[in-house]
Amino acid sequence: MAFLVAMFSAVSVVVLAVHWVYRWRNPRCSTGNLPPGSMGLPLLGETMQFFSPNTTFDVSPFIKNRIKRYGPVFRTSLVGLPVVVSTDPELNHFVFQQEGRLFESWYPETFTEIFGRSNVSSLHGFMYKYLKSLVLKLFGPESLKELLLRDVETAACANLSSWSRLSSIELKEATSNMIFDLTAKKLISYESSSSSESLRKNFVAFLRGLISYPVDLPGTAYHRCMQGRKNVLKVLKNMLKERRNSPWKQHGDFFDCVIEELNKERSLITETIALDLMFALLFASFETTSLALTLAIKFLTDHPNVLEKLTEEHDTILKNREDPMTGVTWMEYRSMTFTFQVINETARLANIAPGIFRKALKDIQFNGYTIPAGWRIMVCPPAVHLNPEIYEDPLTFDPSRWKERPELNGGSKHFMAFGGGMRFCVGAEFAKLQMAIFLHRLVTKYSWRAIRGGNIVRTPGLGFPNGYHIQLFPKA
Repeated sequence: MAFLVAMFSAVSVVVLAVHWVYRWRNPRCSTGNLPPGSMGLPLLGETMQFFSPNTTFDVSPFIKNRIKRYGPVFRTSLVGLPVVVSTDPELNHFVFQQEGRLFESWYPETFTEIFGRSNVSSLHGFMYKYLKSLVLKLFGPESLKELLLRDVETAACANLSSWSRLSSIELKEATSNMIFDLTAKKLISYESSSSSESLRKNFVAFLRGLISYPVDLPGTAYHRCMQGRKNVLKVLKNMLKERRNSPWKQHGDFFDCVIEELNKERSLITETIALDLMFALLFASFETTSLALTLAIKFLTDHPNVLEKLTEEHDTILKNREDPMTGVTWMEYRSMTFTFQVINETARLANIAPGIFRKALKDIQFNGYTIPAGWRIMVCPPAVHLNPEIYEDPLTFDPSRWKERPELNGGSKHFMAFGGGMRFCVGAEFAKLQMAIFLHRLVTKYSWRAIRGGNIVRTPGLGFPNGYHIQLFPKA
């Protein structure tokens, strides 16, 4: 009898397990047909395949293989959650335009833990718009024109001069340091040379564990990532406390704006929101623009014809300047047409953001398929940027393709390097300014040669595993 009970229990467990696996792999939708696809293994889904490294500028094998099999819109499972992946320009555009109505910003739980539950990507509606308007006080057009243009050029001049005295520089690290120091100064008046605690060092630890298996145990990359975040927040919190407890005076940085908001009688932000915002802005300055700038210089090195045309544009600016010793004016910056084409083409091929996540707030019907409420949707910019039906010879670096494209100064359903809709990257113009001014100083005052490195790897984000080492030579 006991044997029969045990056998019955074992069979029941097997049946339930098989049923659970079947239900996992074949989810139901009560209001229509789900997009085709595979949900992968229970709990893990297809997460490991998604994060599998590759060394190409092309669409990742994970996405490319599924487009061939299922079409431009398919379902999968990432980090244990059902996800619809969209490589369709029309659906992508629709998702961005319906922010706050049919979709809202979403990122995996590990992302929320790493960047903070009050980070700007996790906020919605009025609160997000409010923080965006706050950030535009620093990165908006007036600030770019009146303050940041001059500061960016000063930083570029000083760093390039310093680098030219070295036999070799690793460009990604060097540009990261330059951009981080500049942005940290504008955000919080942080001077790395006079500080006992290196914010930059902690961001390096943070970055190395950002895309890692989320096991918070000593010795793991994820643990070092969380420790890096903890150390950065400690520095920011101490600085905020010191500022708020000291007699009020203007420092001319973004912290002034934050403290002014915090001190209002009915402040809309908390200290936690303020600190998470500062953390996110520092991280963005540390990583994304330096990646794009490093890649741009690699492309210019590999395409001397493009470098020659870019140099001609900037030499012409110098020739037309009344006083060659003055810095770049706003009018000169706005005239850098080919430079902006180089920047857009770099951003198109770089695809630094391999996926942009949203969550469906309602059941969404699209081309005969249903995206159920609560499901996540991943907009995939690389699949659009590298689509041969949109961009001829998409893997070729060709800035001139932007000559007739309306997206040169913004975004569209065919260009999403800086996102789209109401969440279009608030720092996009600042990033372009930094790249343009750096390239101006570089091509007019220096030549260079590549020494080693420059190969890329995607996991799925862009990286230079061996760096990109160059040597600079001042022009006569």
